[in-house]
Amino acid sequence: MQIGVDARNLTASFSGIGRYLIEMTRHLSLAGHQLTLYMPSPPAQPMPCDFAVTLRIGSAARASAIQRHLWGQITLPRQIAEDRLDVFWGPAHRLPLLLPKTVARVVTIHDLVWHYHGQTMRRSGWLADRLLMPRAIAAADLVVADSNATADSLHDVLAVPHAKMRIVYPGTTTDVASNTPTGLLPEGLDRPFVLFVGTLEPRKNLERLLMAYAALAPDLRRAFPLAIVGARGWRQRSIADLVAELDLTESVNVLGFVSESVLDSLYRHCRFVAFPSLYEGFGFPIIEANRVGKPVLTSTNSSMIEVAGDAGMLVDPFDINSIADGLFRLLTDEPLYEALSARTRPNAARFDWTNSAQRLVDCFQQAMTQRAGHA
Repeated sequence: MQIGVDARNLTASFSGIGRYLIEMTRHLSLAGHQLTLYMPSPPAQPMPCDFAVTLRIGSAARASAIQRHLWGQITLPRQIAEDRLDVFWGPAHRLPLLLPKTVARVVTIHDLVWHYHGQTMRRSGWLADRLLMPRAIAAADLVVADSNATADSLHDVLAVPHAKMRIVYPGTTTDVASNTPTGLLPEGLDRPFVLFVGTLEPRKNLERLLMAYAALAPDLRRAFPLAIVGARGWRQRSIADLVAELDLTESVNVLGFVSESVLDSLYRHCRFVAFPSLYEGFGFPIIEANRVGKPVLTSTNSSMIEVAGDAGMLVDPFDINSIADGLFRLLTDEPLYEALSARTRPNAARFDWTNSAQRLVDCFQQAMTQRAGHA
């Protein structure tokens, strides 16, 4: 199967959707499919070399948002026509509006942040999703959602028929190492700690998490510091200022962006992951923690209930007292902690990249069949 992929997200970051794209294309390639990745400018970092894809990279050294949009609607369709693809996949809310009639088209929708929490987005991203997501869905032969929660939202908000949608969960990497050296841990994390992982932006709910953590007894905070991992985002109050204001300097470590090896070590050595996000289309930190046997404190909304399964401590993300109570219970109630921990790896096993790639191929084949039937 000749598959074309809109890989513009890799020009900005290999985290988030970029990471999803790398893993999915890796497993599609390893399954024997021929992939062409299209980008308006070079990738943000070198591509992995453990799988083979064809790259078609634009000439811009670094494309602006407007340049990426024009590339996606003018240059990209021309390249797709030249390459005689069987199917084109938009892995992140976008499709060219003009494609050869013979090319099947599939779009993946990760979330509807623009509708539910638009105030937490950059204005350019909010406007692009609001205007272009419905057009991509209309142009697609099939729509892929990361979770049942996202599919239900697409039906409720944009009236997308369930018959046009398929659920393809992302995966997580196989846990092959039982131990990683504590030497990879940043300074100050020489004892069990609470871990937050996510881009530092308002939707991740860091302010309420910090306020809830501040409500814990000082002795408990000293015993279990809080480590915050994530790249700087947007519209986020200074975390350092809030930490100082709450008198948490001695017990909160703001680590910023860390390497994959350090992140893996943090997951393995933490007590649990605190992820009380306001809204998620999936929620990778949940299964990344579960993969190595760590439970997660997460939210009673959107996809997080679905992804956490029976291995999560669910809290109201808008209620600081609810978050604080969840933190306290996971730090002090050993029978509860052990029970949740025992369920983590079975929960993570539901999310496998090989299975995800095969389900996506099934979507491609169905889209091709539908397209051929309309020809």
